[in-house]
Amino acid sequence: MKKSIRFLLIALIPLMMIFSCSKDENSESNFELLINYMNSNGMTIDELLTSWIVAPDSTLYANIADYYVMDLRSGDYKPANGIPDYDDGHIEGAVLTSSATIIADAAASDGKPIIVVCWTGQSAGFNAMALRLSGYDARVLKYGMSGWHTDFDMWSANTATIETDNWVAAPGSIAEDMTYGYPELDVTGETGAEILAERVAAMLAGGFKGVKAINEGAGVLEVPENFFINNFWNASDVETYGNIAGAHRIKPLELSKLDPDKQIVTYCWTSMTSSVVSAYLTVLGYDAASLRFGVNSMIYDNLASDKQWHGSADFPYVTTP
Repeated sequence: MKKSIRFLLIALIPLMMIFSCSKDENSESNFELLINYMNSNGMTIDELLTSWIVAPDSTLYANIADYYVMDLRSGDYKPANGIPDYDDGHIEGAVLTSSATIIADAAASDGKPIIVVCWTGQSAGFNAMALRLSGYDARVLKYGMSGWHTDFDMWSANTATIETDNWVAAPGSIAEDMTYGYPELDVTGETGAEILAERVAAMLAGGFKGVKAINEGAGVLEVPENFFINNFWNASDVETYGNIAGAHRIKPLELSKLDPDKQIVTYCWTSMTSSVVSAYLTVLGYDAASLRFGVNSMIYDNLASDKQWHGSADFPYVTTP
């Protein structure tokens, strides 16, 4: 009898190993759990890029009380050029927040749509994405406080037209796409919702990453080969203006075409869209950055007027006593 049991156990061990391996091979990775959860809950990149920005116009100004305005500009930030900080000038009713507290602070919005404000609209896009992924109706103030009033203008000094061999003239020359694997996520969460909350917190803790076009020999226009560059434009825009040498044009965004082993730099017209895209990619585990001020910082004089930074609206603001 004992001999029969021993033989039975020996026969079962290979079957147990087969079923165990089969289960492991078919289980979802943390990345798959996360992206499947997001896609099933209205968090595809296309859905996240719907109604995400609001212009500083007379309609917004007249109805600003209908929004919960969250201002990221630190109250103790005193730039040398004298541009006012939050205490010296902010939208009436705006609450001071930070990347470290924005999720918790948003709980006080009481159901109002949120407008996230920064100096230029770039870090606001990054933080607004964190709120949208956390269930809030959050939007970016276009051009930030620079667009609200001239006193806050950090945009004008950052527009430029740069002569370089690393800009491919129209009709452009986009790099050929390849297929890559996905990032590995080292997380403790076990469900898609838990992993998302963990990754949003990690994204905010890491802060907004912005890469410059020219940066002491290390900028995107100086050494484009050091980055995986994605031109987040329509094909017709590339044909009109050209592109950074070696850039891809992955729009709509296909994650399998992104190299997880390189820093992925997304660029657009003003860096506001790319800041949102880079936040999304950071949550998914990519090393993602946004090209600061977009092509307004590289080919400003060549852009059509509707693609250029156009100046401030000069709406009133208040100060902290």
